[in-house]
Amino acid sequence: MNIGDDVRSTTILGLKKNGKVVLAGDGQVTIGDTTFKHNAHKLRRMRDGKILAGYAGAAADALALFERLEAKLDEYSGNLERACVELVKLWRTDRVLRQLEAILLVADRERLFIVTGTGDLMTPDEDLVAIGSGGGYARAAAEALLKHTDLPAEEIAREAMRIAASICIYTNDRITVEVLE
Repeated sequence: MNIGDDVRSTTILGLKKNGKVVLAGDGQVTIGDTTFKHNAHKLRRMRDGKILAGYAGAAADALALFERLEAKLDEYSGNLERACVELVKLWRTDRVLRQLEAILLVADRERLFIVTGTGDLMTPDEDLVAIGSGGGYARAAAEALLKHTDLPAEEIAREAMRIAASICIYTNDRITVEVLE
C-alpha cells in the first residue's frame, strides 16, 4: 500500500522481517521547487522506544499530530491501535486539526498503521508500507528485496530508500533508520 503520493517532500518506508520492525525516512525538505534542508529527521520513537512514527507532509502539522498521538498513547496505556483510532476520530472531527496536512506511519512490534486526516486508519495486508512522494518507489524496491534477497530488514529499508532517492526528486539519500527488535 502506498498512501500520500500527493504529499510531496518526503518518503517514509515501514517494513517487518524476521521479528524486526524498521522505519526509514529521507532527510529532504522541499519548499515549492527548492530543496530547503537535507538532514531533516522525520522519524520519532515514542513510549520508551516501543513505538516508531514517521510523517509525510507539513512538518509543523506532523509534530502537532505526534503530540496528540503521544497523549492518546498515554490515555490508552500504550495500546497503539486504540490510540490511532482515537487520533483519527479527533483529527476528523476537530475543525483546526482537519486543516493539518500530514500523514503518519506508525508501528509497534505487531503492526504497521497509516493514519490520515481524512479519517483513514489502515493496516497493510503485507508487512510493508510507504507514504509520501517517493513511497511507491521505495515500496516496490523493498518488495523486490524482501522476495529476492536475504538482506536483513534494516539493509532492505536503506537500499529501498536509496533507490527511491535516485528516482524521486522530493527524496534524498540522507536516510534515517529506526529499528524495533
